[in-house]
Amino acid sequence: MPLAMAITEFGDADVLRPLEVPEPSAGPSQLRVRVRAAGVNLIDCRIRSGFMQSIYPATFPQVLGNEFAGVVDQTGPDVTGFAVGDEVLGFAFLQSYTEVLVVGVDQVVAKPADLSWEAAGSLSAVGQTAYNALRALRVTTGQTVLVHAAAGGVGTIAVQLARAFGATTVIGTASPGNHDYLRSLGAEPVAYGPGLADRVRALAPAGVDVALDAHGGQEALDVSLALVPDRTSIGTIANFRAAGQHGITMLRGERSVETLAALTQLYDEGGLRLHVQRTYPLRQAADAHREAEAGHVRGKLALVV
Repeated sequence: MPLAMAITEFGDADVLRPLEVPEPSAGPSQLRVRVRAAGVNLIDCRIRSGFMQSIYPATFPQVLGNEFAGVVDQTGPDVTGFAVGDEVLGFAFLQSYTEVLVVGVDQVVAKPADLSWEAAGSLSAVGQTAYNALRALRVTTGQTVLVHAAAGGVGTIAVQLARAFGATTVIGTASPGNHDYLRSLGAEPVAYGPGLADRVRALAPAGVDVALDAHGGQEALDVSLALVPDRTSIGTIANFRAAGQHGITMLRGERSVETLAALTQLYDEGGLRLHVQRTYPLRQAADAHREAEAGHVRGKLALVV
């Protein structure tokens, strides 16, 4: 039987354990995919811990993971456009830490041939979150954009998309060890900590038009409020309370095959890349969660099958 990584209770990383699951079959408008890689995201850790059970209730045993890449090995009876042997990447919420899964044809796109499995399996969640965030914040030509936690998964993509959407200057907050990395993505790096607002002002004397908080900390909120005149041009993916208190934009993680296709097209055109800091075998998903929760991940972590 195929293997998946699942939880039977909420808790720390140790509750994430191997589980044998039935071999699924593709139904109408579905594909069965043999997974080659699955991305690891902080939301997976928060669901595992029980922190988000009011929003995403678990049904034990609960498989985790929400993005993957793999090879189609079965198609539903009415499927066109995909065939056995096709390499795909996509999204499958609370399903993706597994050796095999079934998804709708509206959840996958073709994997670019030269995109590594680990990067392909890690693109959907952070890529779509960043894409939707910048569109919601109306990033456009000539703007200055501030990205907090710019070296993380969402930040890595957001920096590149902001440039692709026409931003003249993209400023990214990160620890000093990630500054050369951010420069390679097209951002002007600044260090966290006291004096951050002044350091950003020095790089953007004409002001900051848009701020994206991919971190959730108080510093990111305070600096954004101090620098961006229009609060609706400040968005957060991590600080729900601040959105309600300060009138900033709470950014949602909607998923669509159209957005995913736009990201893979941008990759094909040379305008997007995703760094995977480390990979773990599927059975070592708990170790990947420990590293993710420790913080300071550059880009993404991935599980490989």
